[in-house]
Amino acid sequence: MQIDKELEQFRAIMEVPSSFEEGFRWSSLLGAIFVALLMVPGGIYMGLLAGTAEITSAAQWVTVILFIEVAKRAHRHLNKAEIFVLFYMAGAAMGLPFSGLLWNQFYRQSDAAIASGIAEHMPRWFAPAPEGAASYADRTFFHAEWLPVLGIMVFQSFMSQLANMVLGYGLFRVASDIERLPFPMAPIGAQGILALAEDTEARDDKEAQASWRWRVFSIGGAIGLAFGFVYLLLPAVSGALTGTTIQILPIPFSDFTPVTGQYLRAVATGLSWDFGHLIFGMVMPFFGMLGSFVGLLVTIVANPLLYDAGILRSWRFGDETVPTMFKNNVDFYFSFQIGIALAIAVAGIVAVILSIRRVRRDRAGVRLTDATAPPRKVDRGDIPNGVVLAVYLLVTLSYIGVSAALLRWHHGEWTRGIRNVILVLFGLGFVYSPLISYVTARLEGMVGQVVEIPFIREAALILSGYRGVACWFLPIPMANYGNMVVQYRQTELTGTRFTSIWKTTFFLYPIILISSIFFMNFIWSLAPVPSAAYPFAQTIWPLRAANDSIMHSATLGEYSIFEQAFRWRYLALGTVFGGTLFGVTRVLGAPVTLTYGLVRGLGQTMPHAIIPQFIGALIGRYYFQRRLGLRWRQYIPVVAAGFGCGIGLITTVGVGVTFLNRAIIQLAY
Repeated sequence: MQIDKELEQFRAIMEVPSSFEEGFRWSSLLGAIFVALLMVPGGIYMGLLAGTAEITSAAQWVTVILFIEVAKRAHRHLNKAEIFVLFYMAGAAMGLPFSGLLWNQFYRQSDAAIASGIAEHMPRWFAPAPEGAASYADRTFFHAEWLPVLGIMVFQSFMSQLANMVLGYGLFRVASDIERLPFPMAPIGAQGILALAEDTEARDDKEAQASWRWRVFSIGGAIGLAFGFVYLLLPAVSGALTGTTIQILPIPFSDFTPVTGQYLRAVATGLSWDFGHLIFGMVMPFFGMLGSFVGLLVTIVANPLLYDAGILRSWRFGDETVPTMFKNNVDFYFSFQIGIALAIAVAGIVAVILSIRRVRRDRAGVRLTDATAPPRKVDRGDIPNGVVLAVYLLVTLSYIGVSAALLRWHHGEWTRGIRNVILVLFGLGFVYSPLISYVTARLEGMVGQVVEIPFIREAALILSGYRGVACWFLPIPMANYGNMVVQYRQTELTGTRFTSIWKTTFFLYPIILISSIFFMNFIWSLAPVPSAAYPFAQTIWPLRAANDSIMHSATLGEYSIFEQAFRWRYLALGTVFGGTLFGVTRVLGAPVTLTYGLVRGLGQTMPHAIIPQFIGALIGRYYFQRRLGLRWRQYIPVVAAGFGCGIGLITTVGVGVTFLNRAIIQLAY
């Protein structure tokens, strides 16, 4: 395997500690309640308002900072493990899928779903029909019509949490303990924890007050507070108090497409003003950001040529970003991106196979002794391998059983199409999921990249012969558990026992479950979602609905948008292009992140964020890194953590003012 010098810098940031501590305390439940009552509604609201990617990070840092300060005043200092558990708790809470309730009611009523003919066939466990439904008029989920929806979401979220925790752990054991992979991206999330831990020790150790981590974290926090005041707080508070939203920086982006269309035909142009994109560009590998920018330039050149050739035929001058991207997707990029993603998946699988063969060749003829065997860290809180296998069987079979019952309930009888769907679920659960999870775990461990084989679920359901749309909304046993290995690596780097996050998840789940449903209902009652009160959702959700309807209409048995969008020749072109790209960059010895960045920048990636991310990468590499050297790679993750904390603090203020204002009842006298 070629050594990537850029990734080696990430690998050298942190080392695994020699001891591990229990981070879960009964006082951690107070953190769960705090997250449930304040951060969950704030995250949902600001996600609808601005769609900011920092909202989960913001919730994490606000929770951690608050509890550190409370502990100080109680003359108690939190250790690294306790801080990490609070950090993990907030992140896990923000990751639960109950915001999907708002999406369900919108998609059921969306113009895209109605126009494609799928709205009338949607099952009751996804969203009740709006015709004659009192819940839509009252804008409430607390109605008998929504009980099937809530039941399926509770089941699916519980099984997802269980599977991610246990199966992700099993993959981490393989990738870290057995194959000894470095996980280059994991230190990014762990550095901020160390900064806060050093600050909590300052009263006992005066030298810790001079820690660079805390100073750098504070700088990032100040930047986040200043930017958040202009970008998030001002629109939220002005809209709540005056009814007119004041936006100095447009949310979610400035759209230049209607103006530039006369020069750049079929090209979506614009700029996102979220300063977090600039920080993101500094944090991530430079060549990844360079590749994204180059890919964007290729798209800018290619789209007018494709338009002139009659391929991007649906675009019209005056179209904004959302219709431009949707039309381009239907005309060309839907199939082309499938081909590129297939090439990525094949390249990832080949890399895994070659790596395994190399490791076996190196170990051939070498007997593992106490000196050469991978050390087992018995104090991490490991669990037996048999438990991992048992949970895998339980989760997969539960998904299949519930899906079969739902289809039988929806159709009123057992059909051949239902039987074929169940066979598909067995294949996805027992063949595809283990394969892709292992490949992803190894790629995360080697280069910090995730691989997905695109449209496997979609192709399998279409080829099953099923007629209807209910199959698209089943709890399908298909997941990529390899994504969880980085979380376990961060847990290990901070010296936290694995049992800490398992206990946290067990106690956190029911609290967040109740909180999420309640606040989803409250936010829906304030105003229709999406609406002018939520600019991000109003702009982006229709595009998402239009794209989803392309695929969901494929099983209706009639002419659908999917048939219009799917073209074998464009898929083959994308596959050849992606394969050639990987081959050429490998022969030239280009950084692996450059290749993945190129793929990200090509086609239908939102261009508005790529430009500020690339600017951030340039500033980081050619200014800060030249001044600070390799220390910059240690500093910038802590700056990013502080920025997320500052954004979180200012977001909490804005959400509090908004909710208080909406809760006021004005009397007539």
